[in-house]
Parts: sequence; C-alpha cells; structure tokens
Amino acid sequence: MAIEIRDIVSKNILSEAKGYLDMGFTHSLNPYSGCAFSCRYCYVREMPIQKFKDTPWGEWVDIKTNAAENYRTEVIKLRRKNKPVNIFMSSATDPYQPIERKAEITRQILEAMIEWPPDLLQIQTRSPLITRDLDLLVRLKTNCEVLVSMTIETDREDMKQLFAPYAPGIQLRIKALRELHEAGITTQASISPVLPFTRDFPNVLKGIVDRIWIDTLNIGDGSMGKRSERLGMPQVFETNGLSEWYSRDIHARVEKYFKAQFSQEMIHVSKSEAFPNFKK
Repeated sequence: MAIEIRDIVSKNILSEAKGYLDMGFTHSLNPYSGCAFSCRYCYVREMPIQKFKDTPWGEWVDIKTNAAENYRTEVIKLRRKNKPVNIFMSSATDPYQPIERKAEITRQILEAMIEWPPDLLQIQTRSPLITRDLDLLVRLKTNCEVLVSMTIETDREDMKQLFAPYAPGIQLRIKALRELHEAGITTQASISPVLPFTRDFPNVLKGIVDRIWIDTLNIGDGSMGKRSERLGMPQVFETNGLSEWYSRDIHARVEKYFKAQFSQEMIHVSKSEAFPNFKK
C-alpha cells in the first residue's frame, strides 16, 4: 500500500489531555499525524483529523519535523509555572510506525526528554521498533516514570490479519515486551480492543508484563461504541462468526478470565477506573 508522506511544521507538540486521557495524564503527544498501520477498528478514522482528509486513513502520514524542538520549548514553559507533565504518547497515531525507522522523530523526542524529563511518560505502540530506543528509555527512567504499553489485542495471528493486516505480528510484539521487561522497563499489555483469543493468552503474557489493560470497541472508541458501529465492526464480527465477542460485557468476561492467572492489582479495565498510578 502506497503511503503519502509529508513533512510539516507543527505549532505545538503537547496537547492538553482530554476525555479518557484526563485521568492521570496532563498532555498527549503525537509525533506524527496519520498512521500507516491502518487498523480497521481505529477510532481515529471517525475523528476530524481524518474526516477532513481526502486521502483514506492508513494511506497518509504527516511528519512533525520540529517535534523535539517544540517539546523542549513547551516543557520549559510548563516547568517555569511548576506545572506537572504527565505524557501519553500517542493518542491518535503510533509513535513507532514504519516511517519512524527513517524519520526518527520519536527518538529525537526521547533525547529531548532526557534533557528535560516529564514526570511520567506512557508510550502506547504496537511496534517492536520501540526496542531500538531501549538505550534512551533506560536512561530516561532514572528521572521519570516510564511505562511502555504494547497493544496486543489477541494472541491469534488470524485475528490480527483480519482486523489489522498492516500491523506488526503478534509474536514480534511479545518478543519486544519481553526485551523491554528484562531491561527493567515497566511494561503493560494493552488488550485494546479485545479481539478473539485462545485459552493460552494469559500464559503468553506471564512474566513479561507488570500490568494488563483491558478495553473494548464499545468502551474504547470514545463514543460508547458509536464510532465502532459506523466503522462496521459489528458486521465484521458477525460475518466471521465472532458475534459473541462483540458483547457489551466482554470486558468483564475477559477480566474474570485473566484474574485466574494474574493478581487483581495487575489488571485494569478502562470502563470504571481513573488511570491508576503504575509505580512498582
């Protein structure tokens, strides 16, 4: 699939945390606009950033070339005002999508963070490319709480292919989580959204994660399932004989299943909780 790549200069890089992020985070940070992983269920497809684009979601990426420079400027201003800086990276893109190998915008931001660390940084990705920056993450965690949250919606590669064919393979993500965890980085498996998985899924994650985050297409799309409905997700589940997995209570069922293998303190469900502190 051809991707339309464009360099842009952004006015700012830190956005005030709103909605589901306004639960422990002060800012979101998106090094790119657009995302080449093009997951079929992605709620950003239904947001204004895509609605006003002629190019389909997944076929364009804007590179924010001045992101690191903006970060330095903005965090210095926040520190002068004694403001907390708790960052979620990223809410509307993947900071380690394929273009990052060449552009290195996310790496530049991490380098700037070492000089001017936030109080808290959660990196949300589905890419094993993050292990390239393990050296920076290890340095950063000496002055900042760092959590790497890897999206692992399922342990079934066939489900990954159905819903996110352009995203990295599940086994590659699991391997990356293990490498990060063994290096002392706090890790989270984000089962978001819940896709059909095997009985062995909890065992796959044992020993490589500090937390498990459970989210669904009904809860996690930012509009209580309306965006997912507009994206045709109920039909995709039904067509493939998976309708039982598109139920309103799937988060409760998944939570109960994982509780058999993990402690309650390690499991968090997005429906009912403010974002908890992830200090060890």
